[in-house]
Amino acid sequence: RLGQSLGIDPVPLKTCNWNCVYCQLGRSLPLTNERREYFPREDIIAEVEQALASHAPGEIDWVTLIGSGETTLHTGIGWLIRQVKLLTRLPVAVITNGSLLYLPEVRLELSPADAVLPSLDTGNARLYRKINRPHPDVSFKRLIEGLVAFRKEYPGKLWVEVMLVRGLNDTEAALIEIAAALKSIQPDEVHILQPDRPPVETWVQPPDEEGLFRARAILGEIARVIHPASGSFDLSGTESLVEAVVGIITRHPMREDELIETLKHFSPGAVTTTLMELEKSGKAQVVERYGIRFWSASPAYYPILKPKG
Repeated sequence: RLGQSLGIDPVPLKTCNWNCVYCQLGRSLPLTNERREYFPREDIIAEVEQALASHAPGEIDWVTLIGSGETTLHTGIGWLIRQVKLLTRLPVAVITNGSLLYLPEVRLELSPADAVLPSLDTGNARLYRKINRPHPDVSFKRLIEGLVAFRKEYPGKLWVEVMLVRGLNDTEAALIEIAAALKSIQPDEVHILQPDRPPVETWVQPPDEEGLFRARAILGEIARVIHPASGSFDLSGTESLVEAVVGIITRHPMREDELIETLKHFSPGAVTTTLMELEKSGKAQVVERYGIRFWSASPAYYPILKPKG
């Protein structure tokens, strides 16, 4: 969707006011709804400036604010967007759960962004509590009211993300409720997602083809299925390959085969050594879901998949 994106992470792992059953970053322990300056904004923008300078024109398509949790919990989010736009002509996107858009100041802070991608996984409060498991202060009513208000004020691209979980929100009844909520929000596009990274809860399964077909049919012409990204990961810009990998898997857990291919590209002779160093570093862990080994950051908490029998 966003091509080769330069990601900006303004919050520590895992600072979030939701505890989604499908989250690839582990459980939110504890849930937090406190807005503050988690990292100094000047430090963040200095790193962005350095990253932009180290890439040739055409290597980056978007600059994306995407947190190891909820992006808008950082009180400097508006300042960061404006500063990025002073540094580059690249479009700026913000990926958010949308839970704080009921706050006028948050809506104002996101207004300079070229695209905002909030979440809407359900059309009722009961499923919202079951799937997104929110902080008590961010109710379903506030979520919908915030999305509706933001659409009225926001001139940019509003792309709503719907993450489907088999048996929960991929049924006809659940999708009809989501479609009704989307009608009141009026987004430019609806992006249908499926959990392809390690979901925190062991029982979470992606929808089957029938579920995806049903979602496309019910959510309408502006809805499209976003298939798992298969781009390259940039390990440049740090002295240590291990630190570069940890930087990525903190925000984006990687399949082991994907990690090996990435390491082969950047350092063909150091794949085995780097994996061993990564394991010994204490900064990474292997999580198994869907019979696939994923590498994630060690602070992330995942329940262990119990063997059958």
